[in-house]
Formats: sequence, structure tokens, C-alpha cells
Amino acid sequence: MTTTHDLVLAGGRVLDPESGLDAVRDVGVTGGVVSGVGERLAGRRRTDVSGLAVAPGFIDMHSHAQTVMSMRLQACDGVTTALELEAGALSVERAHREAERAGRPINYGFSASWAAARMAVLGGLKTDHARGDVPSRISDTAWTGAGTADVTRRVVDRLEKELAAGALGIGVLLGYAPGAEHREYLDVARLAARYRVPTFTHARHKNQAEPGTALQGVQEIVAVGLDSGAHMHLCHLNSTSLRQLDLVTELIGRAREHGVGITTEAYPYGTSMTALGAAFLDPGNLARLGLLPTDIVYTPTGERPADADRLRTLREQDPGAMALIRYLDESRAADRELLARATLFDDTAVASDALPLYGPDGRVLTGTQWPPPEGATTHPRSAGTFARTLRVFARERAELSLLEAVRRCTLLPARILASVSPQFARKGRVRTGADADLTVFDPGTVTDNSTYDAPGRASTGIRHVLVNGTFVVRDQAVETAAMPGRPVRAGTL
Repeated sequence: MTTTHDLVLAGGRVLDPESGLDAVRDVGVTGGVVSGVGERLAGRRRTDVSGLAVAPGFIDMHSHAQTVMSMRLQACDGVTTALELEAGALSVERAHREAERAGRPINYGFSASWAAARMAVLGGLKTDHARGDVPSRISDTAWTGAGTADVTRRVVDRLEKELAAGALGIGVLLGYAPGAEHREYLDVARLAARYRVPTFTHARHKNQAEPGTALQGVQEIVAVGLDSGAHMHLCHLNSTSLRQLDLVTELIGRAREHGVGITTEAYPYGTSMTALGAAFLDPGNLARLGLLPTDIVYTPTGERPADADRLRTLREQDPGAMALIRYLDESRAADRELLARATLFDDTAVASDALPLYGPDGRVLTGTQWPPPEGATTHPRSAGTFARTLRVFARERAELSLLEAVRRCTLLPARILASVSPQFARKGRVRTGADADLTVFDPGTVTDNSTYDAPGRASTGIRHVLVNGTFVVRDQAVETAAMPGRPVRAGTL
């Protein structure tokens, strides 16, 4: 008996990183799942995708861009699941409820936020702030310093409640609270180990000169992983390690050889973006980072602070404002090679560190209009990380096969998260029974268009994107009525 599928994507180059399939096939979709992969499948609807690649939808483990408008921009980059795992949510249940009520074009999920828990315990953050409002409080020393044993207990208790509510792990913004005690981080990791979930850590240090080097920051993560037995995930290997990358990757490799569970991610940009009030951007620390004040751009006006005094003034006046930080100069061959080594390091997942779109007033754009309004800004990684990876490393430099590049965007993050939720066993694959989260792109033309001057330009060459079997991008156009995104929770089917 011939199976008739609801939809058939016909004649595409199917890339399934789990089985290694790289061949022309039809893909059938029925009821939100892949219902068949084969030749000459019958379907009620057919979409000709000949000449295009059909891949699992990209899984972004590091996305702060949790608004409808920003998620549409990520969908144009092939993303079907965007997870807020580094910063996390103060109330995972509330964050899920808000997203479900408003609708989301792609799938979403959250870790438990260590930073927001600390803000609640030490800084008086109200529990109705679902995601913690971290940028506006980034320089508030009330939450960033050492805590008593009682503080640690209360923070860990808050995190445990979030894990019970479906958090996908614990996000630890350690680099923004460098005064927090090592023992507290260890207790947090031991909690994660008990629940068999990862910690997603922004390392405490990333200086290039003593004290507080990038190597020392990662050494702490390795030591805590060894002591606790927790799965330690190092966020943004590129901007954490910088010019100490080779030392850091050697350490990670040796730690893995000795059984420490440590995974990594990277995005292919040399300039970072964060709140101007971040502790590591203190003018007194810039030299150890290898930076000058002019390497920082105050995004509300585009100003590059002329000197340390001007930077200090801006930090005092507007600590929550977003700032671009040029760590690596992408126009220099040596810096491009360093960035490439971070992206290409063994089993490093692609993750964008996407930020939401901001209006001219510096506020997050929470509307649903499309395209985004004139003057909206973000970091170009928010729009182009995955297309840029495919363009640069699979097509132009040919350092990754197309299948391997897709694996780093799909199956690898799914496997990193496999112990957290059985939902990830159905993502990152193109096979019967997998979720019909699919990205269809042209390998010969896929490219990022976002730049530092025009960061909100959508990628092109991503022809179709399906989330749970529904088109959210069709013929490179956003389907604005489509809201098929679903929550991804720990421990649920």
C-alpha cells in the first residue's frame, strides 16, 4: 500500500548527519513529523526542491533573541529552535506561558538563570521578570559580589525549582559577576549533576594578560566539571578564548581525554556585543583584554569613546546600553585564522549568541511587524551566523564538508542536549519519525547579508524553513501568520 504524505519536498539533496545520507531523495511530511524519506513519494502537496539541500532545522543553543520579530530574522537564517541557555530565565514556567500565549514562529526553551536568581536574592529583582532583565542590572554590584553560605543556599534552591519546572540546565553568567565565590559555582554544578543537565557558562575570565586570563577562566570550568561530574558547556569559545584560543583548546582536549564532560560552541564573528556596564569592560581592565576604549562602540549613538574617562562616563550614565567590542579584527588574516580555529575546533557547535532587535531608543522591539522597522539594530550574528558558517567554511574555505557543517548546526547541539530531554532525539535529523523541523537551502548561494553597519539584513539562499511541518519561510519570504513554535522542556516527550 502506497503512503500518501501531506507534503512532499521533492528531489532535494537530503543531508542527514545521523545516518550520513547525502543523496537526492524525497522527504514526506505528515502531522508535524517526517513521515518518509525515499524516492518518488506520493503527496497531497508537492514542493519541488531540486537543486537545493534539505537539512534538519538549525538548533541555536545560544539565543537571547526571544521576540517574534527577532525569531523571524533567525528563521531566515535557517533556525528552527532557538534556546536561551546562557542567560536563562528567572521563571521558566512564566517564560513558556508568555511565549505560548503570544505565539512563536520557531521552537524555544530556557535554562534556569543563575544571574537572575542572584539578582532576586541579592538585588531585589521581582519574580515577575520572566527573563531577569540582566542588561539593565549588569553593573549593579549588589548581585555581582561574594555571597554568604545562606545566599548560596537560597540561589541553589531557586535554581532547583526552575529545573523541576522544565529548565534545560543552568545558565551561569559568571563573567558578569566575577566576585561570586568559586564554591557557589561548584554547588550550582553539583545541582546540575544531580538533575543530569548541563551548566552553560560564560567563563569568569577572558583577559589576555594576568590576572584573570581566558585560560584561567576555562581551568575553573574544567575543575568544577571534574569535581561535580556535571556536563560543563563553555559558551562562545571564540569570544571567551580570544588570543589564548590554542591554550584553551589544548586544555579542553586534555580534559575530555580524562573524562571531563565539556562541550563548546562558537560564532564566526570577531566583534562581540554586550551591555556596556559589564565588569570586564571596566576601563582599568581593558589593557589586560588587549583593548583600547576606541575598540568599543556605544551603539545608541555609534560613538567610540576617545579615552578611559569618556568610557567611564558612558558606563555610569547608561550601563545597560548595548556595545560592540572589537576583540579580533576580521580584516586581518591572522585574526580571521584565529576565528576559524575556534569555529573548527573538534565538536564545536554553531551557536549565534543572537541578540534581539533594538529600536532607536535602545529598547527591545517586541512587536510582530515584518520586516523590522528602519533604524532597528542588533549584532549581525543575530541574522547571519548559520548562513555565514555554510558560506565561509563549507563553500569558500572548504574546511568542512557540507554534511559536517550541517551536523554542527543540527545533530551536534541535539546530542549535547540529548540527556536533558527526549525531544532532542527527534531533532537534528532527517529520518522517519523526526520532527519536521527542516531547512531547505541553496549550497551555492546561501550567504549572510548582515554587517556591523546593517545588522538586521536577513540571510539569503535559505529557500524554505518548516517548523513542526509548517512553513515559516517559503520561497525566502516570511510567513507572518505562521506561529508553529513549541516549547522544548527538560524530561518531556
